[in-house]
Amino acid sequence: MLSRLNQVQRDAVTHLDGPLLVLAGAGSGKTRVITHKIAYLIEQCGYEPRNIAAITFTNKAANEMRARVGELLKNTNTKGLMVSTFHSLGMNILRAEAKLLGYKPQFSIFDSSDTWKIFSELSNSADKQEIRDMQTQISNWKSAFVSPEQAAELAENDEAKVRARHGAAKPTGAGVAASHLLTQTAGCASNVSKVHARIYARYQETLRAYQAVDFDDLIHLPVVLFKQHPEALLRWQLKLRYLLVDEYQDTNDCQYQMIKLLADMRAALTVVGDDDQSIYAWRGASIANLHNLREDYPKLRVIKLEQNYRSSQRILKVANHLINHNTKVFEKKLWSDHGIGDPIRIYAARDDEHEAESVVMKLMSHKFEHSTRFADYAILYRSNHLSRAFEEQLRAQRVPYTVSGGTSFFDRAEIKDITAYLRLIANPDDDPAFIRAITTPKRGIGNTTLEKLGSYAGERHISLFDAAFDAQVQHELQPRQHEELMLFCNFINRIQDRADKDPCAELLDELLRAINYETWLYDSHDPRQAESKWKNVEDFIGWLKRKAEADEKSLIEMVQTVALINMLEGKDQEPDAVALSTLHAAKGLEFPHVFIIGAEEEILPFRDSDEKQVEEERRLMYVGITRAERSLQISYCSRRKRGKDWMSCEPSRFLEELPKDELVYAGGHADAVPTVTKDEGMDKLARLKAMLSKPVTE
Repeated sequence: MLSRLNQVQRDAVTHLDGPLLVLAGAGSGKTRVITHKIAYLIEQCGYEPRNIAAITFTNKAANEMRARVGELLKNTNTKGLMVSTFHSLGMNILRAEAKLLGYKPQFSIFDSSDTWKIFSELSNSADKQEIRDMQTQISNWKSAFVSPEQAAELAENDEAKVRARHGAAKPTGAGVAASHLLTQTAGCASNVSKVHARIYARYQETLRAYQAVDFDDLIHLPVVLFKQHPEALLRWQLKLRYLLVDEYQDTNDCQYQMIKLLADMRAALTVVGDDDQSIYAWRGASIANLHNLREDYPKLRVIKLEQNYRSSQRILKVANHLINHNTKVFEKKLWSDHGIGDPIRIYAARDDEHEAESVVMKLMSHKFEHSTRFADYAILYRSNHLSRAFEEQLRAQRVPYTVSGGTSFFDRAEIKDITAYLRLIANPDDDPAFIRAITTPKRGIGNTTLEKLGSYAGERHISLFDAAFDAQVQHELQPRQHEELMLFCNFINRIQDRADKDPCAELLDELLRAINYETWLYDSHDPRQAESKWKNVEDFIGWLKRKAEADEKSLIEMVQTVALINMLEGKDQEPDAVALSTLHAAKGLEFPHVFIIGAEEEILPFRDSDEKQVEEERRLMYVGITRAERSLQISYCSRRKRGKDWMSCEPSRFLEELPKDELVYAGGHADAVPTVTKDEGMDKLARLKAMLSKPVTE
């Protein structure tokens, strides 16, 4: 098994004498190290699979890891092995220990659309940006392990500091007006924090009333649990005797504390990360968590994976040269034996439309010349708005493409409709699920009925479902509405009574028949749309059945699993299409040929970035460069349209940080080599197409 690894990878796999940090450069085989170490622990070291947990950030990564371990241990029973995301681990801990925190094991997991409604109601606001800011602030507080009480204290302290700072010296003359304006501005920011802190407290109370948690709670609450209940922590420390953590540079404070608590003094721990790929500070990730390991674990061993199995030597030289402009705690240098590779091309376009035309033309020409697939190409950018011109050009040339960050399968209306029923069966206190389920399909219960029911439930601090069974409600509703209400609630009760006993597949089929969802789709949508939506529902139900059977899970357990999954397993292979993706979303992916576009000041690096943020933006550029296997082109515009106005653009400072001897310039750059015109390029492309379409003769 170990013969497939290089010497440094073998050292990482076989090291068991204390905690280990594996500094894994891009494309250096980190997943191979983690999966082989799991197999090594089980086959060679006598660990039981149920005592090992491998933790990562995405379901896709967890699924890949699980599949690779399965290949390595084909003849070994791995039942009980935990390969999961942080959120799945948190969910399992909360489900097992729910009563200690005052929750039912069947708690609901609210997604961003569910919490959006709560924030909108608590703030009495319809301003989307205001609600988004509120969600972000409270999410950041939870990630930093800040309680509502601590948030309120922080807000008070911030306000006091503002007053002290601006009251320390009395300005004179024109300075009076400036000081007053500054105090007002700073005071506004402080007031916003105080409002957010108040909303935070009420938000947590609302979630608890619904017996629900949000995604941040899945990490936050287990840490609360472990700190408040040492006996629960001990149970999980004894259960998880060896921890492996992927992408450690992306952990936030809460995730760091969870791992530290679980690892305890035993420190049977391997973490894998790369400080050069830390690009998620904006969502709470802290690169300091990598550096703090040395303080927390004085016996920490550090092993560097520097051999890259993905990219050409030129691409790695450019990447190393760029990232060396950042301050570093851990030095490493990627190298490869894949050959020198093509020069890196820097293209200066006149404007964004010209940039899109040029990139798409070069992409198509390259594809026809080298007989590659569309899926071999990626167009990467800093911000989503940059994709629009490229989508237009790709559509005009009939080039298939996919866009990262598109609508998730689980975000489709028809899937959320069915999921609402499942959530309500799992947790009748889930009011958002109750409202969606009882109104879809329509069943004679309108807003008036729900408003009366909501007022009654609110006055008594009970759920809408519980309120429906109260005798007083019957007198406040019309007989027809009350009858429909009871039919619905009794149906949910009947399914719920069987949810932990009867086969999941049987209950799912019964649910679809009972609510008559297919008929409702065809009654309320045009036939083609209805057919597409019903096919999605059938795929979803089929996946649930297979997953429940494979994992031996009840309907209740499947509901909580669904809340954490972002994509269907077992879907068809990725289509042969050009990938359009943000640089953030491209992390972890690789493509033979990569175009990085919009390499301009105020885009990459992003505008108003301070020194610390510029270092993260440089890491983001580094991530983009290291996605490329064989060829890389970077482009920028001389001007770009913003609204109705044209704005002059400056090339990104990162371009100046690349080694000049590895670059070839084209387009409007001062050092550009001669290039073909658009008409010449399109003519060449047409000739290639014609040549490829000719029949082969002997």
